[in-house]
Amino acid sequence: MINKIVRTSIYLSLSAFIIFLQACSDKVLDVTPTDRLTDANVWTDQGTADLFLNDIYTGLPDGNNWYDPIENWSDNSICGFPWPNSRQNIQQSLQSPANAGFSGDVSNFLDWTVQYTNIRKCNVFISKVTASAFADDFKTEKIAEARVLRAYFYQVLWMTYGGVPIITEVLNADTQGDSIFYARNTSDETLQFITSECGEAYNDLPDMPASGKVGKGAAMALKGWCELFAGKFADAAASNKKIIDELGYELDPDYAKLFLTKGAESKEAIFYREYSPPGQGKGANLDGTVGPTFTAGGAETSWGGVDPTQELVDDYAMDNGKVITDPTSGYDPTHPYEHREQRFYQSIVHDGDFFYNDTIFTRVGVGSKNEIDLTDRDDAGQTGYYVRKRLDDKTLVLGAANWSGYTSYQNYIIFRFGEVLLNYAEAQNEVAGPDQSVYDAINKIRERSALPDLPAGLSKDEMRTAIRRERRVELAFEDKRFWDLIRWRIAEVNLNKPLHGVSITVGAGGALQYNYIPARGGDRKFYAAKNYLFPIPQSVIDKNSKLTQNPGY
Repeated sequence: MINKIVRTSIYLSLSAFIIFLQACSDKVLDVTPTDRLTDANVWTDQGTADLFLNDIYTGLPDGNNWYDPIENWSDNSICGFPWPNSRQNIQQSLQSPANAGFSGDVSNFLDWTVQYTNIRKCNVFISKVTASAFADDFKTEKIAEARVLRAYFYQVLWMTYGGVPIITEVLNADTQGDSIFYARNTSDETLQFITSECGEAYNDLPDMPASGKVGKGAAMALKGWCELFAGKFADAAASNKKIIDELGYELDPDYAKLFLTKGAESKEAIFYREYSPPGQGKGANLDGTVGPTFTAGGAETSWGGVDPTQELVDDYAMDNGKVITDPTSGYDPTHPYEHREQRFYQSIVHDGDFFYNDTIFTRVGVGSKNEIDLTDRDDAGQTGYYVRKRLDDKTLVLGAANWSGYTSYQNYIIFRFGEVLLNYAEAQNEVAGPDQSVYDAINKIRERSALPDLPAGLSKDEMRTAIRRERRVELAFEDKRFWDLIRWRIAEVNLNKPLHGVSITVGAGGALQYNYIPARGGDRKFYAAKNYLFPIPQSVIDKNSKLTQNPGY
């Protein structure tokens, strides 16, 4: 594997150029060039202004180019190779003001300065379009889009760092000097800003927007998610119920295909980052970085960057809907992969499973290159499992062609209707207990995967347990689990113990023996006194003395 990844992504330079112009001291030019984009002509043409807004969308998470995704920070998965920061820093809680510890492209997503650059672009767009002579309907919808995007970028900062400075005007160091530096708003103030922006933008957005764009669903899903994250359950229930009642989203009947290129046409996808289709530009390298490492002939066709843990595997139910710890479930520990629920087979590659062009053996002693890696010898899996979800082993392009060609064209889903149902069920259960609407929301999720309804008569605590298990399985490998551990305040429990894999050996008569062992790279540390927030970079505090550091750093 090449440890240093060289990305050749080309983004629009329009917004960067305009921001540069606005940062400079005011100078009047005698001639307005007609052969280039300038601050003078961008805001007189709706099409060009829309290009500026399109560039803001490139600030959304580039999750299909994360070779070491946020999922690896949780108890759901381990990175299959040792050098990324999730193995070196995050899981050992070594992040500090001098070293945030983010890995690869995740660094660009969670970086303080990057997000404030995105926010500044939104502020520029809102200010210029508000003052423009564009048609009123264009101004109304596009400003609403920009407000939701700005709220989304603030949400990233808020979840990562807590309360942050709320800036809605276009700042200019040349003319304003040190007054461009703001103190931190409180966490509650930041939350209030995000939710208010989303609520106010909702009515100005289309019910079903153009592909990849912000609509009513994105605004309300973001609002409801932030309310859930903050434990404002009544508000979260109301926001998510609004999507259920007022908009035309529905569960896709095919869970597996939802995450492939078909997802662009799905009525389940609410908010997502699009990747260009073949022949039309840049895709992603997802297929060649996170899936099963070796395929037919021993070719390394992926890096194995996401190895599911035994802890996650054990939360997949049996096909009768019962958890494997239920003595009446029919679970057979000598045949642990038989009669499991559909999402297990749609999400996990296990020993003896077929993927792409080969049967994947992770068992020990049969000469397989995918044998569980207990010593970090190469990129073979650490846990005895690989990820299948989000990968199409019938059409994907693997190996070097994917690494350098960015040939993965799946959307990266940020919010989908399945999560809205889960968010509503969780919030409503906390408010009112397991009423019929809670059962209805969860059972829709289960029915899609051919599982029976949850049993009647669950207590509030029992329903909470059921919802959390359902959420873990349904949203696996969508970079949600870490933030759930944070908001539930159980990261100090789940991330302070070793994560496990399975070492499979062949016993007498060919019977397989399953030995559950601590996985290489599965040792975790989490310090409750500080790690529920990340440190604000010292380089940022050095520039702005009004900022205070998070506790413990």
